Amino acid sequence: PPNMDFSNLRNGLISLEISLRLNYALHVTGHTAVAPVSATLYDSSGYFQKYKEFEKSVRVEEIDGMKVVKNLAVKMEEMFRRKAEATRRLVEAAEEAHHQHEENPDLQYEYFNAVLINEVDEEGNNVELGGEFILEPSDHFNNLSVNLSLSVVQVPTNMYNKDPDIVNGVYWSEALNKVFVDNFERDPTLIWQYFGSAKGFFRQYPGVKWHPDEHGVIGFDCRNRKWYIQAATSPKDVVILVDVSGSMKGLRLTIARQTVSSILDTLGDDDFFNIIAYNQEIHYVEPCLNGTLVRADRTNKDHFREHLDKLFAKGIGLLGDALTEAFMILSDFNQTGRGSVCSQAIMLVTDGATEMYDDVFEKYNWPERKVRLFPYLIGRESAFADNLKWMACANKGYFSQISTLADVQENVMRYLHVMSRPKVIDHEHDTVWTEAYVDSAVIQIKYYYTKEVTKLCTMCFSMQYQEGQKRRKPNYSSVDLSEVEWEDKDGILRNAMVNRRTGTFSMEVKKTVDRGRRVLKMHNDYYYTDIKGTPFSVGVALSRGHGKYFFRGNVSLEAGLRDLEQPDVALADEWTYCNIEEEHEHRHLTQIQAIKLFMTGRRPHLKCDRELIQEVLFDAVVTAPLEAYWTGLALNKSENSDKGVEIAFLGTRTGLSRTNLFVPVDQDFLTAEDKEGVFNADHFPLWYKRAAEQVPGTFVYSIPFSTAHFCLVLLSAVGIQMKLEYFQKKFWTACRQCTALDGKCSISCDNEDINCYLIDNNGFILVTEEQSQVLCATKLHQRISFALKNVFRLNQLLSYLDFDLPLSSVNISRSRGKTMMVPCDTEYPAFVSERTIKETTGNIECGGCIRSFVIQQIPSSNLFMVVVDNKCDCSSAPPVTMDPIEIIYILSSLKCERLKYQKDRKKPESCHPFHPEENAMECGSATRFSSPLAAALLPLITATISR
Repeated sequence: PPNMDFSNLRNGLISLEISLRLNYALHVTGHTAVAPVSATLYDSSGYFQKYKEFEKSVRVEEIDGMKVVKNLAVKMEEMFRRKAEATRRLVEAAEEAHHQHEENPDLQYEYFNAVLINEVDEEGNNVELGGEFILEPSDHFNNLSVNLSLSVVQVPTNMYNKDPDIVNGVYWSEALNKVFVDNFERDPTLIWQYFGSAKGFFRQYPGVKWHPDEHGVIGFDCRNRKWYIQAATSPKDVVILVDVSGSMKGLRLTIARQTVSSILDTLGDDDFFNIIAYNQEIHYVEPCLNGTLVRADRTNKDHFREHLDKLFAKGIGLLGDALTEAFMILSDFNQTGRGSVCSQAIMLVTDGATEMYDDVFEKYNWPERKVRLFPYLIGRESAFADNLKWMACANKGYFSQISTLADVQENVMRYLHVMSRPKVIDHEHDTVWTEAYVDSAVIQIKYYYTKEVTKLCTMCFSMQYQEGQKRRKPNYSSVDLSEVEWEDKDGILRNAMVNRRTGTFSMEVKKTVDRGRRVLKMHNDYYYTDIKGTPFSVGVALSRGHGKYFFRGNVSLEAGLRDLEQPDVALADEWTYCNIEEEHEHRHLTQIQAIKLFMTGRRPHLKCDRELIQEVLFDAVVTAPLEAYWTGLALNKSENSDKGVEIAFLGTRTGLSRTNLFVPVDQDFLTAEDKEGVFNADHFPLWYKRAAEQVPGTFVYSIPFSTAHFCLVLLSAVGIQMKLEYFQKKFWTACRQCTALDGKCSISCDNEDINCYLIDNNGFILVTEEQSQVLCATKLHQRISFALKNVFRLNQLLSYLDFDLPLSSVNISRSRGKTMMVPCDTEYPAFVSERTIKETTGNIECGGCIRSFVIQQIPSSNLFMVVVDNKCDCSSAPPVTMDPIEIIYILSSLKCERLKYQKDRKKPESCHPFHPEENAMECGSATRFSSPLAAALLPLITATISR
């Protein structure tokens, strides 16, 4: 503004830049950056002489993204193939073992129960089904105590450990122990191997002890896990009918709710469903989903569960109308092609049926009987059992009676046996891969092991002869790609990968870093292709600029290994230069030790990435002079005590880092505790990423939110950490310099009529007159409220971004006395500078008062100087914080649209809805289920997939 002369402040900014450059000159060559160089302390010729030695052999190469992703797909295909082979070996062994076994209802067999092993009674004797079971810690299993020779058996709490069916199944499945061990020896990258039986028992290798919860219960039942259901049945469309007539009051309605909830547990992401409550009227449990089905993902199932508690019983039950509605929904939805386009079923939860409704079945389901009917009779009375059983038998379903809450789980599971009949008769071994999966209930042990795994499962079948005929007997949680690459608004990238295409895609993205506090604007190129023999696709994202090129150079092996072993050098802890996990004899090695053994030929069978190792050796040699330079700094510290430098650090794209402490510093920066400050398996350090996205040749200044230290980094990962106090002193000294001949400043930051701020490119204050406020992140948000709200939202220097991050956080709710986390949508404001704008001025209206301001970019940095006149009181303006705020969807129509929205998902290639050889008369009884098809067997292999 005309009435404010900021020329001396602008000159001060240039002075500040020069001052910092003179004290902390940083040089960058290619992708490998070299640490601070100061002519007064160090002769930099040593570094350049070192670089000149290799300059002729150095080349910059552009990364071929498609070549990278195809090579990656080939490697993953081989890895997946080995997992599939391990599964097939289990299948063959299980089928053969069961074929050789003769059922013996009087069989007595002591097995290792996962809960009872190593338990003793009051007299010190091993309890029944316990016994001494040797357990030893294994680093391959996260230091859990396991038995690598034997498996253990887990039986659900609601089942009898010595039930004849359980004992017989456990007995013959002992034959799998040899296969488990053999699989692990052939492929040491395997983690857990499972065998799950339709009888309910669960065999796990390696053996590990399970611990019940505080109530003495283990709620885990393999049969209601997603991986079991996906392998045992084909995708299905399901309508659940719940009787809410007056006769269902009290305990019956409670049992009915639990039955519906258990049915929902058996539905997976390939299934679709809806729930209808009926009395004399039809009531959709979720009214907005009238006449349609939704995907049975976790979010939708949890939503419906919340509505179950709102059901209450009254009136009379008109079952015929409810059945008609269910058949019409299934028919109409199937014709749209949006459902499973495979199996269909109606689950009927009621306390009785006065007739058999053959007219409804004749109209909508006969003669094809494409829709199976599964009636669940609630209560102890069996007056209507015959009608309901007839309905099940006439529609290829199964009838069950549920008298108590304890009966729910086992009775619900029986419908899975029937749905699996077609697959069993066809003797199809469909291989099913799940998404990334963490099941905390599986490992009910003291050390909750939550390593993400992808599970591979397939069915195996019991093959026996009966009457001369050959008979065959039957939530870490995934994250959708659209939640990660959320800028792909039209789903182009997601749909291409879901449909396993090969191609490329480009888009500008905004990436949050520093726990969501900061935003990076990037332009990414995406390359994707399918992995043969699996349902998976793999993709690679390369950022334009630094992400599209890499640096290659050759050095001698001797020099590279020597410089790699220097004390100031470290490699990315979670990166795999050599695979030291595959063989037990290598697991004690560090990555540097493994590299040395491999490159010198002493361990040629080690699996190492030779190309990556050669690059990291080059980086080690070229950056070696830094050690001498940093030593020189330390020796000359007494002459430069005012510099305030505490740490110098460097990082390269190969994961190599060099660090030097000039003074003891009690902090987590650059240590394993600083998760965002070190090279991890899934990301580069925060300081590296921020520097890489900055304009080449410029500085990035940052104050860690939890410390009083100041970091300075330059493009491609080199920097220093200095005392904030020193940096602030430099800033205020520069701001007080004047260009006037008489040395007097017409205006400076000492003037009471103005406020001065130094902010970064995300709007965070680095320096202010109230310096104590800068050190605390929580107070920092309060202090930036004026700067952000009243300056940057009204001007284009910083773009205001309102982030809507679906499923980015969780709310805590209480259900049935338990605290549970539920997904929610949140939003919060974030800011990012517009690089092309170097300066802006303007006015702000504040309570009828006009304030003037000027903002100018500090050259060669990510910093801005903000000066605002102080004549108005704007303290009443609400602060701008970055606390996520839940998005409350008030409009019911918007809520409904979100429920109805179905993301594109590739359907499983196989479908087994029914088979003409099915015995429809095996359709249940009011007492014990005795179908010879009840022995569906399901082994499962787990393998870790890097994410």
